Amino acid sequence: MFDTEIVITTLTDSGSMERYVLLDHTADLMVRAYGDTLEECFGNAAFSLFDQTVDLSNVGTSDSITVKVDGMDDEDRLFSFLAEMLYIEDAENLVLKEFDVRFEGDSVVCDARGERLDRSKHRLKSEIKAVTLHMMEVNRDEPSVTVIFDT
Repeated sequence: MFDTEIVITTLTDSGSMERYVLLDHTADLMVRAYGDTLEECFGNAAFSLFDQTVDLSNVGTSDSITVKVDGMDDEDRLFSFLAEMLYIEDAENLVLKEFDVRFEGDSVVCDARGERLDRSKHRLKSEIKAVTLHMMEVNRDEPSVTVIFDT
């Protein structure tokens, strides 16, 4: 379906796995996030959002936040969740790097950890302007999620 995949492999507590891949897309940033569960996929999609905007290697985990969003279906929940993550980054200047996601009925609940953006400490990479619904896909069977970020 896509010509190019750039694999971002990150070690997790349970070993090595692909968190997400960048997919070839004309203008924006297209990501496919993986995990052992759909909840982990949502967390890895959030990780990809922050990982593409800030070098996470120098980001600590001193601040924590709990986020809860609702949605009518999987795609709506993913969109709402990632849009809230982007809002937190933009409005609260909070850079998150650890995500513990769980589903409660039609809600996505995430306990996340990171720290406030410090331009003297953190290296900025690029800007994500928005999360889009275009080509968004939630695959419960694989499991994986695909999302396009407007850059």
